[in-house]
Amino acid sequence: MTLLSIPTWMIHIASVTEWIIAIWLVWTYAEVSKRNYWKVLSFAMLPSLASAACACIWHFFDNLPSLDWLVTIQATLTLLGNSTLCLAGRHIFRHSTSQSIAKPNTELSKLS
Repeated sequence: MTLLSIPTWMIHIASVTEWIIAIWLVWTYAEVSKRNYWKVLSFAMLPSLASAACACIWHFFDNLPSLDWLVTIQATLTLLGNSTLCLAGRHIFRHSTSQSIAKPNTELSKLS
């Protein structure tokens, strides 16, 4: 565990921690707002979290050449995570626009 400095480890750990918190916050938002279609985003964030875990594990073991396969898995999970996040954004957009079309804004209709 000597290759990375303490501040760099702090950033790595903070990034993973805030990603976990973000997943939890998105899930909580879906529950509180009754917009369950947002839960898809929580699941879509998991490959990126796993990717970060792979990077931390690889660095923890001083970037051992025998663990180079973790780099490949990390890159694959990053690609998968970016793709699932994109699809989750599309899913949220479709559901939010279909609900706004189904339920016109009553505040705007009161103004006219």
